[in-house]
Amino acid sequence: MQFALLIYQTPADLANRHDPAYWAPWPDYARALGTAGALLGGEALQPAETAATVDLTTGVVQDGPFADTKEQLGGFFLIESADLKAACAWAARVPAAPGRRVEVRPIQPVNRG
Repeated sequence: MQFALLIYQTPADLANRHDPAYWAPWPDYARALGTAGALLGGEALQPAETAATVDLTTGVVQDGPFADTKEQLGGFFLIESADLKAACAWAARVPAAPGRRVEVRPIQPVNRG
């Protein structure tokens, strides 16, 4: 099964991305995923203020996402895992600040035929 590990971070976490110490543990985590054959992809995302939201009803484009939360989606990994429990074990190893959240969401298979 495929899962998205959605990494939520505070604005302060995102502001620390200029610090090399922030990035130090990430290559080891990605390497562990790759060695296990679980890594399908992933990227860090730019801060929310660089985003836009498109209202699909009106077509209006607005600056930024307008989620009612103090945390922002900071990045994601797309992984292959046996089941939700195993995917959650990978999520627990994400090198984010303690107390932050990682949402583990199964990928919806799409019939492309």
